[in-house]
Amino acid sequence: MKSIFYTAGLFIALSLTSCKKDKNDETPTSQSANVTVEMEHLWGMNEDPFYLDSTLVHPMSGDTMQFVTAKYYISNFKLKDANGNWHAMPESYFLVDVSNPSSTVLNLGNFPKGTYTEMSYVVGVDSLRNVSGAQTGALAASNGMFWSWNSGYIMFKLEGISPQSTTGSYTYHIGGFSGTNNTVATINHVFTDAMTLDAAGKMIHLSVNMAKPFHTLGSVSANNMIHMPGATGTQMAVDFHSGFAFEHFH
Repeated sequence: MKSIFYTAGLFIALSLTSCKKDKNDETPTSQSANVTVEMEHLWGMNEDPFYLDSTLVHPMSGDTMQFVTAKYYISNFKLKDANGNWHAMPESYFLVDVSNPSSTVLNLGNFPKGTYTEMSYVVGVDSLRNVSGAQTGALAASNGMFWSWNSGYIMFKLEGISPQSTTGSYTYHIGGFSGTNNTVATINHVFTDAMTLDAAGKMIHLSVNMAKPFHTLGSVSANNMIHMPGATGTQMAVDFHSGFAFEHFH
């Protein structure tokens, strides 16, 4: 009889322990919510929509340009809460490819619910990953964004055709992560109004003006190809970074 009571008691205790553990496992989920980032691509001072395989006129150089490739890396996302604490998304490396609409929506995962006042991210790939060789996922060499000869990533790639080019086309593979050839930048946006992250989650809307990389470069007739780190590519990167803007969240 004692054995029966002991067995029954042990079963009940284990059941209660199991229920208690399950409840605790759910707690982190109930205290966090999903954040995504949507990238919108614009063109020129009028901020017209940017599309591949369409005829665009650069507002400063007057060049007629038709892009066939537009890709760039964006990484290391962080959100700053109302208490001044930064919350980082680990392993957040994304390759945005304008030809692939699904790549323009970045799932940052779950962040603690609460109020956020600022966001930070890196345009490009940080130096540590650049010296770690080709990797997997967004950083895989098969994406065509890694210089095996130079042991580093192409931070952004723009290719297309233009009648102003002496060859009829242009290719800009912009990379470099150290010294005077650094093309990686951290960008911060202070939200106009604080963002409240609740159970419904939030989508943060960013825009990129794709005409910006050519502001200093000028016409493609003067320089229609960059395939290695250097002063001109670094300046194109500076101009490219200036085209990132926070729009809103919803």
